[in-house]
Amino acid sequence: MSPLDVVKLSKRNHYEEITEQIKCLIMDGKLKVGDKLPSTKTMSEQFGVGRSTTREALSALKAMGMIEIRQGGGCRVIRSAPAEVELPELQSLRMNRETVLELLEARESLEVSNSSIAAKKRTDADLLTLAGIIQQMVQTVGNDAEGERLDLLFHLTLAKATHNSIMVRLFESIMGKVETAIHDIRRVELYANEQVAGRLYEEHSAIYEAVKEQQAELAAERMERHLQHIESIVLKHIGISESSNFESE
Repeated sequence: MSPLDVVKLSKRNHYEEITEQIKCLIMDGKLKVGDKLPSTKTMSEQFGVGRSTTREALSALKAMGMIEIRQGGGCRVIRSAPAEVELPELQSLRMNRETVLELLEARESLEVSNSSIAAKKRTDADLLTLAGIIQQMVQTVGNDAEGERLDLLFHLTLAKATHNSIMVRLFESIMGKVETAIHDIRRVELYANEQVAGRLYEEHSAIYEAVKEQQAELAAERMERHLQHIESIVLKHIGISESSNFESE
């Protein structure tokens, strides 16, 4: 299999840049529907990053509906453009307050359940991964790009700790759409603000501790509080009053 026509990352970059390069290869026709991507190991070597970073990029492409990830790790192109582009209700989401609200509600419902299930089913390996993410979070407070990356990784790892493949796919689908809707808001309003980022670290840490102690109800409660905090910031930014009934204006 021939190598991808990609640019090796020369500095500490993030999975978004890998996602964008592969997405462009697909949309430009250099990777066609049906084409199989190189192995994660091969792509990681080409980009000059660790395999976990490449896997994050592949998960993002899967959430966009552009690739499928098969058992055993093989990836194949299944669409020539992100699925969201073809869905009218997902266009101009920053202006579609009702859709943003529905996405946030769906995310909260799913992730509160994920936290509870993860607290019951997490393994020592899951805890080790989550602890590593928490440690990176405290070291990068105020770094918007790292904060956003680690936030998504924490929640994805928590979904995987449910050991329920359907819950993981639901999370990836919902978060792909949330990213499309409020990407800039999340980065600027949450992660570039050191005070807010510090509080988010504390909230993630509290969720981790509840999962570690296998306290399912407490994990769910802390996740609900965490997501409601994020939602209040996002909704305020796009002009939705928490006290309103979110009726169309």
